[in-house]
Amino acid sequence: MAPKTKAAPPPLFGVRTRIASGTGRAISIGSVMLLFVAWFVTTLGEKPLIDPLKLPPPNEVLRALVQLLFTDLGPELGVSALRVSIAFVLCIAVSLPLGVLMGSFEAINRWIDPVIAPLRFTPMNAFVPLFIMWFGIDETEKIAFLFFATVVFLLPIVVDAIRSVPEELVQTAQTLGASKWQLVSTVLVPAALPQIFDSFRVMNGIAWGYILLAEMVNSRHGIGHLFDAAWRANRSDQILALILVVGVVGLISDLAIRTVNGLLFRWREADA
Repeated sequence: MAPKTKAAPPPLFGVRTRIASGTGRAISIGSVMLLFVAWFVTTLGEKPLIDPLKLPPPNEVLRALVQLLFTDLGPELGVSALRVSIAFVLCIAVSLPLGVLMGSFEAINRWIDPVIAPLRFTPMNAFVPLFIMWFGIDETEKIAFLFFATVVFLLPIVVDAIRSVPEELVQTAQTLGASKWQLVSTVLVPAALPQIFDSFRVMNGIAWGYILLAEMVNSRHGIGHLFDAAWRANRSDQILALILVVGVVGLISDLAIRTVNGLLFRWREADA
């Protein structure tokens, strides 16, 4: 009996080939470590390569982060997270049914898409003055802006997900006598949901990316208020610490969405 030969590991730079999980983890850790080493080298010493006022060394950023943690970072971050969550839920509540209708019925898509499509190419900060005039400078304006900034991107993704459902599934359901609404509710929506749910991760990132812009006006509470205070005090260490905090919160929320996605659509992982 011939001895079993050990399978060769996949090539590191193969086109669209998976690499071993340990190798991928090592590459990711090495990338982050290289960034921090470069940060240390360029900012530490008696004569740093970069002015500490522009880029403070890591130890000062860490000190600023600890100070924020023991003051008002938690409550202010909670305010921002609540705003993002409310806007995110509203975005899903509008984009999901409307996108399903647009993706299922071309007449509805032709009616709505000419209004929505140009908005995706317009800088979101251009709408801030309008939202202030329409909704004031309090909570409604901030949540409405976050909702608007995400819904114009999520809606076309839902439409594309509905349209990408294989035509064989649609024809099979029609052959079996499914009505239009049965076709939408039992074929198109279930088949498109995994792709739609994946897009929630992108929308979550967009919402956290726009939270500072939403909180620029009348920023008495929220992470934007802390950014504004740090900027006015010329505290680049606090600004970098807050950027790290927003990045970590975004990664945690992204992981939560990805975990729920895996639990809801385990069958897709099995088919992969």
